Amino acid sequence: MTNIVQYVVVRSDLRSALNWPLGAVIAQCCHATAAVMHLHAEDEETKAYLNDLDNMHKVVLEAKDEAALVKLGEKLKQNDIKHKMWIEQPENIPTCIAVKPYLKDSVHKYVKNLKLLKE
Repeated sequence: MTNIVQYVVVRSDLRSALNWPLGAVIAQCCHATAAVMHLHAEDEETKAYLNDLDNMHKVVLEAKDEAALVKLGEKLKQNDIKHKMWIEQPENIPTCIAVKPYLKDSVHKYVKNLKLLKE
């Protein structure tokens, strides 16, 4: 398999400052990844990624807060990087970004300053 990776970026303040349960945070990531895969189901990199299910590679990163997540979304949009910003309802707050699967070199430069998500 080629070096196709899917990046997921979630707000770390959902747990630390807003006291969301871990399951609720994981659900945000699940919503965003399911949505972006659906939106880009006909994309060649997405197809290749899904054709090798046992070797999917995801990297889950953290954005410190809503402003950082929104800023990342704007940077991705400006550079035509396909992604889905998950907006949790009914609160109407951005919680997570899932990028469609890409060759790592195509996207890494936009997320390399972010840390891996930790507890």
